[in-house]
Amino acid sequence: MASLAEKRMDEAEDIPAGPEARPEELRLLEALLFASSEPLDTATLAKRMPDGVDVKAALAQLQAEYATRGVNLVRIGNKWTFRTACDLAWLMTRESTETRRLSRAAIEVLAIIAYHQPVTRAEIEEIRGVVTSKGTLDVLLETGWIRPRGRRKTPGRPLTFGTTETFLSQFSLEVLGDLPGLDELKGTGLLDSRLPTGFTVPTPSDDPTLREDEDPLEPGDLELTLAPHVEPEGGGDKGES
Repeated sequence: MASLAEKRMDEAEDIPAGPEARPEELRLLEALLFASSEPLDTATLAKRMPDGVDVKAALAQLQAEYATRGVNLVRIGNKWTFRTACDLAWLMTRESTETRRLSRAAIEVLAIIAYHQPVTRAEIEEIRGVVTSKGTLDVLLETGWIRPRGRRKTPGRPLTFGTTETFLSQFSLEVLGDLPGLDELKGTGLLDSRLPTGFTVPTPSDDPTLREDEDPLEPGDLELTLAPHVEPEGGGDKGES
Protein backbone atom coordinates (compact mmCIF):
# COMPACT_ATOMS: atom_id res chain seq x y z
CA MET A 1 0.00 0.00 0.00
CA ALA A 2 1.36 3.38 -0.99
CA SER A 3 2.26 5.77 1.81
CA LEU A 4 0.51 9.12 2.22
CA ALA A 5 3.62 10.89 0.97
CA GLU A 6 3.76 8.70 -2.14
CA LYS A 7 0.05 9.32 -2.85
CA ARG A 8 0.64 13.05 -2.47
CA MET A 9 3.56 12.82 -4.91
CA ASP A 10 1.36 10.98 -7.42
CA GLU A 11 -1.33 13.64 -7.12
CA ALA A 12 1.26 16.38 -7.61
CA GLU A 13 2.43 14.78 -10.87
CA ASP A 14 -1.08 15.23 -12.31
CA ILE A 15 -0.95 18.99 -11.73
CA PRO A 16 0.57 20.95 -14.66
CA ALA A 17 3.93 22.35 -13.61
CA GLY A 18 4.23 26.12 -13.79
CA PRO A 19 7.42 28.15 -14.12
CA GLU A 20 7.78 28.31 -10.33
CA ALA A 21 6.97 24.66 -9.58
CA ARG A 22 9.16 23.09 -6.89
CA PRO A 23 10.03 19.44 -6.34
CA GLU A 24 7.36 17.89 -4.14
CA GLU A 25 9.94 16.42 -1.75
CA LEU A 26 11.02 19.96 -0.86
CA ARG A 27 7.45 20.89 0.00
CA LEU A 28 7.08 17.76 2.13
CA LEU A 29 10.30 18.43 4.04
CA GLU A 30 9.30 22.06 4.47
CA ALA A 31 5.96 21.07 5.97
CA LEU A 32 7.48 18.49 8.35
CA LEU A 33 10.13 20.88 9.65
CA PHE A 34 7.71 23.79 10.08
CA ALA A 35 5.20 21.62 11.95
CA SER A 36 7.73 20.07 14.32
CA SER A 37 8.26 21.67 17.73
CA GLU A 38 11.82 20.32 17.88
CA PRO A 39 14.68 19.61 15.44
CA LEU A 40 14.32 16.42 13.38
CA ASP A 41 17.08 14.06 12.28
CA THR A 42 17.52 12.74 8.76
CA ALA A 43 16.29 9.26 9.65
CA THR A 44 13.01 10.61 11.05
CA LEU A 45 12.44 12.75 7.96
CA ALA A 46 13.27 9.86 5.63
CA LYS A 47 10.54 7.70 7.21
CA ARG A 48 7.91 10.26 6.12
CA MET A 49 9.23 10.66 2.59
CA PRO A 50 8.45 8.54 -0.51
CA ASP A 51 10.89 5.78 -1.41
CA GLY A 52 13.82 6.86 -3.54
CA VAL A 53 14.03 10.44 -2.25
CA ASP A 54 17.57 11.56 -1.42
CA VAL A 55 16.75 13.31 1.85
CA LYS A 56 20.27 14.69 2.40
CA ALA A 57 20.36 16.24 -1.07
CA ALA A 58 16.84 17.63 -0.62
CA LEU A 59 17.79 19.16 2.74
CA ALA A 60 20.85 20.78 1.18
CA GLN A 61 18.70 22.25 -1.60
CA LEU A 62 16.10 23.48 0.89
CA GLN A 63 18.84 25.03 3.03
CA ALA A 64 20.17 26.90 -0.01
CA GLU A 65 16.67 28.18 -0.84
CA TYR A 66 16.23 29.61 2.66
CA ALA A 67 19.76 30.99 3.01
CA THR A 68 18.72 34.54 2.06
CA ARG A 69 15.30 34.54 3.72
CA GLY A 70 14.13 35.74 7.11
CA VAL A 71 13.96 32.12 8.24
CA ASN A 72 16.93 29.80 7.67
CA LEU A 73 17.18 26.03 7.68
CA VAL A 74 19.99 25.13 10.09
CA ARG A 75 21.65 21.91 11.19
CA ILE A 76 22.21 21.33 14.89
CA GLY A 77 24.31 18.23 15.43
CA ASN A 78 22.61 15.70 13.16
CA LYS A 79 19.18 17.35 13.29
CA TRP A 80 17.48 20.06 11.22
CA THR A 81 15.18 22.93 12.12
CA PHE A 82 14.03 26.36 10.93
CA ARG A 83 15.38 29.37 12.81
CA THR A 84 15.08 33.12 12.48
CA ALA A 85 18.01 34.49 10.46
CA CYS A 86 20.84 35.57 12.75
CA ASP A 87 20.79 39.17 11.54
CA LEU A 88 17.09 39.44 12.44
CA ALA A 89 17.36 37.99 15.94
CA TRP A 90 16.90 41.50 17.38
CA LEU A 91 13.26 41.37 16.24
CA MET A 92 12.57 38.61 18.75
CA THR A 93 14.33 40.35 21.64
CA ARG A 94 12.13 41.53 24.48
CA GLU A 95 13.25 44.49 26.53
CA SER A 96 12.33 42.61 29.69
CA THR A 97 14.83 39.85 28.95
CA GLU A 98 17.64 39.78 31.50
CA THR A 99 20.94 38.31 30.39
CA ARG A 100 22.82 36.41 33.08
CA ARG A 101 26.56 36.31 32.65
CA LEU A 102 28.44 33.14 33.48
CA SER A 103 31.17 33.36 36.05
CA ARG A 104 34.77 32.99 34.92
CA ALA A 105 34.86 29.58 36.61
CA ALA A 106 31.76 28.43 34.70
CA ILE A 107 33.19 29.62 31.38
CA GLU A 108 36.46 27.79 32.04
CA VAL A 109 34.66 24.58 33.03
CA LEU A 110 32.39 24.78 29.97
CA ALA A 111 35.39 25.23 27.67
CA ILE A 112 37.20 22.26 29.23
CA ILE A 113 34.14 20.04 28.85
CA ALA A 114 33.61 21.15 25.24
CA TYR A 115 37.20 20.42 24.18
CA HIS A 116 38.05 17.44 26.42
CA GLN A 117 34.76 15.51 26.64
CA PRO A 118 34.09 13.00 28.01
CA VAL A 119 35.68 14.43 31.15
CA THR A 120 35.13 13.95 34.89
CA ARG A 121 35.05 16.61 37.61
CA ALA A 122 38.47 15.46 38.87
CA GLU A 123 39.92 15.76 35.36
CA ILE A 124 38.43 19.27 35.05
CA GLU A 125 40.11 20.23 38.32
CA GLU A 126 43.44 18.79 37.15
CA ILE A 127 43.29 20.88 33.97
CA ARG A 128 42.21 24.08 35.77
CA GLY A 129 44.52 23.55 38.74
CA VAL A 130 41.80 24.49 41.25
CA VAL A 131 38.90 22.76 42.98
CA THR A 132 35.63 23.04 41.03
CA SER A 133 32.56 23.86 43.09
CA LYS A 134 29.57 21.64 42.40
CA GLY A 135 27.59 24.85 42.09
CA THR A 136 29.54 25.67 38.92
CA LEU A 137 28.56 22.35 37.34
CA ASP A 138 24.97 22.85 38.53
CA VAL A 139 24.73 26.17 36.67
CA LEU A 140 25.91 24.56 33.43
CA LEU A 141 23.57 21.60 33.89
CA GLU A 142 20.64 23.96 34.48
CA THR A 143 21.37 25.80 31.22
CA GLY A 144 21.20 22.47 29.39
CA TRP A 145 24.63 23.06 27.82
CA ILE A 146 26.26 20.02 29.43
CA ARG A 147 24.99 16.57 30.41
CA PRO A 148 26.20 13.48 32.25
CA ARG A 149 27.39 10.93 29.65
CA GLY A 150 28.30 7.90 31.74
CA ARG A 151 30.58 6.73 34.56
CA ARG A 152 34.35 6.36 34.29
CA LYS A 153 35.64 2.84 34.88
CA THR A 154 37.91 3.95 37.71
CA PRO A 155 37.64 3.72 41.51
CA GLY A 156 34.61 5.66 42.66
CA ARG A 157 33.13 5.50 39.12
CA PRO A 158 32.84 9.31 38.71
CA LEU A 159 30.38 10.82 36.24
CA THR A 160 31.69 11.90 32.84
CA PHE A 161 30.33 15.06 31.22
CA GLY A 162 29.82 16.21 27.64
CA THR A 163 28.06 19.03 25.79
CA THR A 164 24.54 18.92 24.34
CA GLU A 165 22.70 20.00 21.20
CA THR A 166 21.49 23.00 23.21
CA PHE A 167 25.14 24.04 23.55
CA LEU A 168 25.59 23.84 19.77
CA SER A 169 22.40 25.83 19.21
CA GLN A 170 23.34 28.50 21.78
CA PHE A 171 26.70 29.16 20.14
CA SER A 172 25.49 28.73 16.53
CA LEU A 173 27.63 25.65 15.88
CA GLU A 174 26.71 22.82 13.51
CA VAL A 175 29.24 20.43 15.04
CA LEU A 176 31.83 20.59 17.81
CA GLY A 177 34.53 20.63 15.15
CA ASP A 178 33.47 24.23 14.42
CA LEU A 179 34.99 25.33 17.75
CA PRO A 180 38.10 27.49 17.23
CA GLY A 181 41.44 25.74 17.08
CA LEU A 182 44.82 26.81 18.46
CA ASP A 183 45.64 29.31 15.69
CA GLU A 184 42.18 30.91 15.88
CA LEU A 185 42.37 31.25 19.65
CA LYS A 186 45.78 32.89 19.36
CA GLY A 187 44.50 35.24 16.67
CA THR A 188 41.63 36.46 18.84
CA GLY A 189 43.94 37.06 21.79
CA LEU A 190 42.28 34.42 23.95
CA LEU A 191 45.58 32.57 24.32
CA ASP A 192 49.01 33.95 25.13
CA SER A 193 51.24 33.91 22.06
CA ARG A 194 54.10 32.65 24.28
CA LEU A 195 52.74 29.20 24.98
CA PRO A 196 54.81 26.28 26.32
CA THR A 197 56.48 24.09 23.74
CA GLY A 198 54.18 21.28 22.65
CA PHE A 199 51.01 23.02 23.84
CA THR A 200 47.99 21.82 21.85
CA VAL A 201 44.22 22.31 21.80
CA PRO A 202 42.28 19.02 21.66
CA THR A 203 40.03 18.30 18.69
CA PRO A 204 36.53 17.93 20.20
CA SER A 205 34.40 14.95 19.18
CA ASP A 206 30.63 14.82 18.57
CA ASP A 207 30.54 11.04 19.01
CA PRO A 208 27.89 10.27 21.70
CA THR A 209 28.99 6.63 21.92
CA LEU A 210 30.45 5.68 25.29
CA ARG A 211 34.20 5.15 25.28
CA GLU A 212 35.87 1.92 26.39
CA ASP A 213 36.58 3.50 29.78
CA GLU A 214 32.96 4.57 30.34
CA ASP A 215 30.00 2.65 31.78
CA PRO A 216 26.36 3.59 31.08
CA LEU A 217 24.56 5.87 33.52
CA GLU A 218 22.65 4.15 36.32
CA PRO A 219 19.02 4.78 37.36
CA GLY A 220 18.90 7.92 39.44
CA ASP A 221 22.16 9.40 38.12
CA LEU A 222 20.38 12.28 36.37
CA GLU A 223 18.51 13.20 39.57
CA LEU A 224 21.77 13.30 41.53
CA THR A 225 23.61 15.69 39.22
CA LEU A 226 21.89 18.84 40.49
CA ALA A 227 22.40 19.71 44.13
CA PRO A 228 19.38 21.11 46.03
CA HIS A 229 21.56 23.98 47.27
CA VAL A 230 24.54 25.58 45.54
CA GLU A 231 27.73 25.00 47.45
CA PRO A 232 29.69 28.14 48.40
CA GLU A 233 32.70 28.95 46.27
CA GLY A 234 36.13 28.46 47.82
CA GLY A 235 35.80 24.95 49.27
CA GLY A 236 38.92 22.77 49.58
CA ASP A 237 42.60 23.52 50.00
CA LYS A 238 43.12 25.05 46.57
CA GLY A 239 39.94 27.10 46.45
CA GLU A 240 37.58 27.79 43.55
CA SER A 241 38.30 30.51 41.04
